[in-house]
Amino acid sequence: MTTASPQSPGASQADVAAPPGEPTRQGSPPEASAAAKLALLVASGATFLAVLDTTVVNIAFADLRVDFPDASLSQLTWVVTSYTAVFAALLAVAGRVADVIGRKKLFLWSTVLFTLASVLSGLAVGVPMLVGARALQGAAAAGMIPSALGLVLQHTPEARRQVAVGVWGAVGSMAAAVGPSLGGLLVDVWGWRSVFLINLPIGLLIVVIAARLSGDGPSGRRLPDPVGTLALALGIGGVVFGVTQGTEWGWDSRRVLALLIGGAVLVVAALLLSRRHSAPAIEWDLWRSRTFAATNVSSLLFGAAMYSYLLGSLLFLNAVWGYSELKAGLAVTPGAFSAAVGAMVVGRRVGPRAQWAAVAVGSTLFGASCAAMYLLLGTEREYAAVWLPIGVVAGLGIGAALTAISNAATASLAPRRFASGTGLLMTTRQIGGALGIAALAAILERHDLLDDQGYLQVFLACAIGSAAAALVAPVIRSRPRQAS
Repeated sequence: MTTASPQSPGASQADVAAPPGEPTRQGSPPEASAAAKLALLVASGATFLAVLDTTVVNIAFADLRVDFPDASLSQLTWVVTSYTAVFAALLAVAGRVADVIGRKKLFLWSTVLFTLASVLSGLAVGVPMLVGARALQGAAAAGMIPSALGLVLQHTPEARRQVAVGVWGAVGSMAAAVGPSLGGLLVDVWGWRSVFLINLPIGLLIVVIAARLSGDGPSGRRLPDPVGTLALALGIGGVVFGVTQGTEWGWDSRRVLALLIGGAVLVVAALLLSRRHSAPAIEWDLWRSRTFAATNVSSLLFGAAMYSYLLGSLLFLNAVWGYSELKAGLAVTPGAFSAAVGAMVVGRRVGPRAQWAAVAVGSTLFGASCAAMYLLLGTEREYAAVWLPIGVVAGLGIGAALTAISNAATASLAPRRFASGTGLLMTTRQIGGALGIAALAAILERHDLLDDQGYLQVFLACAIGSAAAALVAPVIRSRPRQAS
């Protein structure tokens, strides 16, 4: 994997030097290897929880309506929206903060906050309390994700970073796909509150293990411009929330238009402020790397297709084939395991210069699977003959593409900007996911919920989005260049 060198264009000496505690040589001492394993363990665990909580709650809606009969469906959707909107809004900001104050410090505080918010969600006595706790969860998750990968890259020797990112990517892929089945099992046995309370022991264990890792020293960089940071967070949050609520409130409603237009204006304001500020909210120079810019475009397109596919699959199985929530969750689980396989293959077997090809192949496999669903699925239940093989291939594509995108983006970043770059990359994926879900809702709104044609059109849209991500992949082929 290409790293910064004194000859790298635009790379400063501060960025070339590895942060304290970051092993960079292949002949790392045993203690460095142990630290790398611990960092990967806690980062994978935290990422699993953060990604899982973006999908696991969907399966608990029926139980939530029983416990809170006075709440409207619109109010209950805020349980999901509050998490995803805040998560997307703060990812880029959290990445910058992690690189300034220290990845370990932000990771520990974020994990503690996430665990506390999970407990509050599980003990919620009303929908307002649950929505507020979920928003707090989203804020904490935004701090966990970029600092988690930053910890992995900090403690892992250069020669092993790609494999570590592969494992991390496999865990994230599995969490997104296994969420419905795990959530269905928990809800079926212990009720919806268990979906949140299970995070308590896992979160505490992660904090205890992470505390053993060495911290990174001060970077010497300043915290980002507070005005630009606030504008960026509110802007992204407004756009994501507006897109998510568009179908529910109506795309021509004043609330949706205010969120979309106001959010876009705030994002533009943050961009303009960042061009003049010495410590900008958005680091423009990261985008000077053609590879980093291309990976973000791929992440946006692929995220839109993937999140729409994951939700559309469950809805199809439940509404068209009549599967229960638990059975539908279990039906998509093989795809979760094949996603992990795809991620591990890319992490272990694909070299740094071939990551663009892995993005192209993964996106193509996933797009072909969605196209096959559009062509072959119908009202007749054909799980073993049609759904299972297609789902396995789709999972392979998801795992391969997501891991390759992360690897390619990481290769274009200087060591001291790992968390910042990861935050931006995850932000584009979340925004893409919000757009994908909005497209799904818009398509299904034109059809009867029990009609298979609406879901088939969703799968076709996913195929088109994934094909677009594959077309961008060759741009990633250019040699990664470290952003200073």
